Amino acid sequence: MDKFIPLSVPNLKGNELKYVTDAVETEWVSTGGAYIDRYEAEFANYVNAGTAVACQSGTAGLHLALILSGVEKYHEVIVPTLTFIAAVNPVKYLNAYPVFMDCDDSMCMDMAKLKEFCKTECTLIDNKLINNSSGRHIKAVVVVHVFGNMVDMPAVMDIAKEYNLKVIEDATEALGTYYLDGRYKGKYAGTIADIGVYSFNGNKIITTGGGGMMVSSDTGIMKRAKYLSTQAKDDAVDFIHNEVGYNYRMTNLQAALGVAQLEQLEHFISIKKENYSIYKSRINDDINGLRMLGFRDDIRPNYWFYSVYIVNTEKYSRKKIIESLANDHIQTRPIWGLIHEQKPYMHAQTYKIERAFDYYNRVVNLPCSSNLSADDVYKVIEKISAIS
Repeated sequence: MDKFIPLSVPNLKGNELKYVTDAVETEWVSTGGAYIDRYEAEFANYVNAGTAVACQSGTAGLHLALILSGVEKYHEVIVPTLTFIAAVNPVKYLNAYPVFMDCDDSMCMDMAKLKEFCKTECTLIDNKLINNSSGRHIKAVVVVHVFGNMVDMPAVMDIAKEYNLKVIEDATEALGTYYLDGRYKGKYAGTIADIGVYSFNGNKIITTGGGGMMVSSDTGIMKRAKYLSTQAKDDAVDFIHNEVGYNYRMTNLQAALGVAQLEQLEHFISIKKENYSIYKSRINDDINGLRMLGFRDDIRPNYWFYSVYIVNTEKYSRKKIIESLANDHIQTRPIWGLIHEQKPYMHAQTYKIERAFDYYNRVVNLPCSSNLSADDVYKVIEKISAIS
């Protein structure tokens, strides 16, 4: 039987066992302990952020980010349709309304359409962007750096300034991605907007099993994020709580994993870059009808996910590629189902969604783990080339 090649799995070959064992032996395993503070500090230092707050998941971080951005019941939040649903669900947690936007050729939110929507479909009244169709106040926009690529952040920040919108960066897939030039040269994904959020799910470039991180240059916002994530505890002795809080704090065990994983992040990125280069050169040059999707020219991506695009739909289909490779014990997956077509969001407002349908129908994600060997990559390519 052929060796199984998974899509994206953790790489735990560093100090993970050492640090987790230390956390267990010191009996700090819950939401207190030195590894949480250490992980926050080292993470903030890595991305050059002012402050970081560790939480239970990227979703929890996005929920808190929306709260801290002032999103309340009946507000609207502009979101992408081409993303994982966790980027959108927190809008519903607050009884607010998502408005779905199309993607551009980076698969991230289309800034031209966002600007057009704000200009033609909304009115700025008393410095509040009002949706002409619903009459509701659009409070924020959530942008997602898809697969390690990067949103056009100069454009979204200019739009946000013009229309008084809060911007939340969902950088759950883009830890380590940063701008190489331009206005934000050297700035990491997640550190440009009002609040950035990261995920450490098992399939991410580094993992804590679960877990997430919030960052912001505003220390006041981060202080409040930590307060809300720890049950809004105003007096730890007498258990006084002046607000409704959340049990969103990361555990010390998770943070111990995170510290070890962060130590290896740049090494992981270098491996993923090498493997992506093999995929790209072999598929683009040797396999007619397919091409690897690239990344923006002005960024250093983290190469989190590798996406092959079906050019010749008469020869290939998503289903055909996925099933053929599965028969060869190679795990792949299609891109997410578009969020505005999911049952909870079928009646939500959308704006000129076109490209997202094309990517949904034509993209397959290939194995991309940081412990993937070059031989594994060549095997995947060989099996793809044999599909007829």
